[in-house]
Amino acid sequence: MKASDIREQTVEELETKLNDTKKSLFNLKFQKAIGQLENTQAIGNFKRDIARIETLIREKELGINLQVKVKKKSSPKKKASTKKSSTEKKPAEKKTAVKKDITGSKE
Repeated sequence: MKASDIREQTVEELETKLNDTKKSLFNLKFQKAIGQLENTQAIGNFKRDIARIETLIREKELGINLQVKVKKKSSPKKKASTKKSSTEKKPAEKKTAVKKDITGSKE
């Protein structure tokens, strides 16, 4: 079940669909308890469907109209190359070691 499919339904239709889905979920849980359920993934799918329906009912109550936008994948833009050629090298920075007093005495 897709949100775009159920988004077009009215609140009353969504509530009846919600009740049917909850009953189906209860039956699946019962089948699982007695060991007859073969597709345990169906329980998760029904839970997600219930969440989708409840979300859409709440959106309609609040008057929220969310439009689903499909993003197209764009090709990455090439940036102008500012790298220096391999013949130009930076001079290496000198690293100086910091000596620590390990004796713990204060000076």
